[in-house]
Amino acid sequence: MDPQRRRKLTFSTIGLVFLLSGVEYAVILPTIWRYLQTLGAPPYFLGLSLSAFSFSGLLCGPLFGLISDRTRTTKKIILFANCFEIVGNFMYFLGYSKWLLLSSRLVAGIGIGAGSSIFGFLTRNTAPEDRSTIFAVVMACRQAGLLIGPAFNIFLRLCDFQLGPLVVNKYTAPGIFMCLLWLLLQLVVLLMFWDVPSQPSRGPAKEEDEEEEEDEGRPLVQPHDLTGSYGTLSTPPPRVQPVTNGNLPQNSPPPSPPLEQGQSSPFRRFSVRREFLREEVVVLLTAQFITLFNQTALETMVTPLTQKYFNFGELENSVMYCVCGVEVIAGFVLVRWLSRRVAERVVLAVGLILCNISCVWCLIFLANPQGGFPWQLAEFIIGVFLQVLGLPFVAVAQVSLFSKITAEKTQGFSHGVRRSVGGLATILGPLWAGGLTSSLYVMLGVMMALLALLTIMMAFSYERLVERPTVEHAGDSEE
Repeated sequence: MDPQRRRKLTFSTIGLVFLLSGVEYAVILPTIWRYLQTLGAPPYFLGLSLSAFSFSGLLCGPLFGLISDRTRTTKKIILFANCFEIVGNFMYFLGYSKWLLLSSRLVAGIGIGAGSSIFGFLTRNTAPEDRSTIFAVVMACRQAGLLIGPAFNIFLRLCDFQLGPLVVNKYTAPGIFMCLLWLLLQLVVLLMFWDVPSQPSRGPAKEEDEEEEEDEGRPLVQPHDLTGSYGTLSTPPPRVQPVTNGNLPQNSPPPSPPLEQGQSSPFRRFSVRREFLREEVVVLLTAQFITLFNQTALETMVTPLTQKYFNFGELENSVMYCVCGVEVIAGFVLVRWLSRRVAERVVLAVGLILCNISCVWCLIFLANPQGGFPWQLAEFIIGVFLQVLGLPFVAVAQVSLFSKITAEKTQGFSHGVRRSVGGLATILGPLWAGGLTSSLYVMLGVMMALLALLTIMMAFSYERLVERPTVEHAGDSEE
């Protein structure tokens, strides 16, 4: 098969992986609370079940990334991780007890750890100038899954039959449905995914750096150089083979040089301190944490807020989330267009400005809404619109920049660390907002303070938020 066709099929398969992750979130989330209630679970089990999914992904992301960096294979990791999604969703379908349901989300969460390997794969196989575009498309695929997921719930909620001793109803159907989808994805990955070779993405500088590193690893004086006198060139005598029985000796090919030990591991001379405790990396990891923390906190706050002030039910909330999904996808399309014309740090700055405006708006108008119903609804819509609009700018820009300022050889592990920071934010955000739904000034005030801190950090580090001139690990030039 043509390499270019393989490449397109591989990238399309990656899009399907993220699409299904979005569908799973949109299918499971609306019904899990009622499902837990039928099993006699206390209210705190909802937070535990949602956090368990993020927690296992938080732990497994760096591990999968580390393995992909060492083995340079992504296909096997995706297949292995999908097995946990299949088993976890089947456990969710069985649902004999609240503990089995909690365990099912813990097991399924291991599957999302493959995302770090996928981002590392995309970094190694895309040019820097195309990376923002590719990342925007991949993230838009997940948002598309979040958008079409509620449509599947329309027919899943009508399920009411038995498969032998197993009951299929509106609570258990999402589990078996996602189990079948992940099984189909396994076939797609087997047939349409290739570990395509990495293409040079950083130009001649990469080759020069690698050559310089190889030269540094060689001794200045080779053993055979010592045979000559000082100041003279020493040439080893030619090796003469005797001629026997009139047969000329056959020229044998020169032996291949042994592989250097350092080339077998991308983590040679790797230092966590030098790689992740640099100013620009800390800024991007902080952006990852704060934006996801604020996003999940606002998502937790929205449903009680709409119920309290607008008396929204399930239908109105579903329509609201669908509209937000369309806006997010449109935002990713805009970011894809914009990233081809301006630098990622400009896109990140635009996103932070929008997030700050949104948070100030919510703090002024939503913490204590004034006026009649139309004014309150208009204030709410504007606040949500601004918040959702800023997310694609920050998300794409910080991921693309992160891939360019960290070492290319350890991208899987680096993205695993980045996704773990995001996973921690998705755990803490709902916990923070869930306990402060009646104290919106405190909740929104802390979110505003975090955004202000991030904005100040970015302003001071703006000049450093550019692609690194070399691809080696941080600190190589210092040694």
